[in-house]
Amino acid sequence: MTKQPTLTKADLIAEVERATELKRTESEEIVETIFDSIIESLQKGDKIEIRGFGSFRTRQRRGRIGRNPKTGAKVEVPPKKIPFFKPSKELKDFVNNSADGGSATSA
Repeated sequence: MTKQPTLTKADLIAEVERATELKRTESEEIVETIFDSIIESLQKGDKIEIRGFGSFRTRQRRGRIGRNPKTGAKVEVPPKKIPFFKPSKELKDFVNNSADGGSATSA
């Protein structure tokens, strides 16, 4: 089984730098600002919608009784919010078409 390549934040910064011909520090600031905006919006409970890409929102997980795997003791797991991403139909179609050898166009 071969390991799939991973696109990192540093890769995104480098791509912004290449595509815009901005300095690395400026590109890094752009990427950080986008991520910070998404995080802050999710913390406030807002939904983020990026047309043609997808939407981010939070989902509420209910509290439950779990078990400590080492001791087997019951442990109360409190309710919590988790981030959730729902890809757009365009993104799903693009990913499926590229997997089949389709051409790469912007979503």
